[in-house]
Amino acid sequence: MQKLLGTFDENLNIVTNELKVTASIEGVKVKLSGDADAVALAERVLDGILKLIRAGESVDKSRIVYCIELAREGNLENIEQVMSGVVAVTSRGKQIKCKTVGQKKYVEAIKKNTIVFGVGPAGTGKTYLAVCLAASAFKGKQVEKIILTRPAVEAGEKLGFLPGDLQTKVDPYLRPLYDALQEMFGMETYAKLMEKGLIEVAPLAYMRGRTLSNAFIILDEAQNTTCEQMKMFLTRMGDGSKVVVTGDLTQVDLPEGKRSGLRHATSILKNIEGIETVTLTAKDVVRHPLVMQIVRAYEHENTREERKRR
Repeated sequence: MQKLLGTFDENLNIVTNELKVTASIEGVKVKLSGDADAVALAERVLDGILKLIRAGESVDKSRIVYCIELAREGNLENIEQVMSGVVAVTSRGKQIKCKTVGQKKYVEAIKKNTIVFGVGPAGTGKTYLAVCLAASAFKGKQVEKIILTRPAVEAGEKLGFLPGDLQTKVDPYLRPLYDALQEMFGMETYAKLMEKGLIEVAPLAYMRGRTLSNAFIILDEAQNTTCEQMKMFLTRMGDGSKVVVTGDLTQVDLPEGKRSGLRHATSILKNIEGIETVTLTAKDVVRHPLVMQIVRAYEHENTREERKRR
């Protein structure tokens, strides 16, 4: 009951405010009142939250908001199954689990297919979950190497003003990949694996002319690849390798007139066995709840501008 209600009834207040119902506590019972449909929806949400609590899962604002979203869609029944499977374990023993239905579908697609395109907005865990699965595959000796790469495209800034060679220049852009790897392996093990070349983090330009066998390969920020770069990257794959390509098609930083290689690849490769595209949405954002609203606001604006152009 305490976990359900939250500190100072914070969890219950989120449900009542979102669904426009009122609630009162009578002993160990929650009494809901208001519009009949809203009350029925609130009851389903509270049942879903209880399932998570009984499954040993933590409950915060973002998860409650997500339960409300699922209840509105009628997809709340199996919420505890979605969030119960362990994707990977960090160096400190923390279990990494899926937090949304979209993330669960994404993880299952990576396990099942050879090439997976993960497309969605910022904060949906595309890159982080891919790195977790790569680390898990490496620890389980399913692959011999982890390769992570990104195109060296500026997001409104100039790489030329940064000191050093190309590798040094793109290091700041590869920071999210470094952080995730360090969390999975621990600093010491990560440093040793990097030194031995068993973990490689490099700009996409370094992939040309290579054959990447027995490796878990992740291409991040793939919306900023050209069609030629994407073709070059996908044809690097050798025997025993798995490829995950992630990107957000709403954040393309390519010059005007250049088509995104990610958009092109997902359209022409969608009917090939062993290749799957998973689209994550604003509902799958697992950062601060405000991020979900920000993503939605931009999506609505992009849709409005697209209609205007048409």
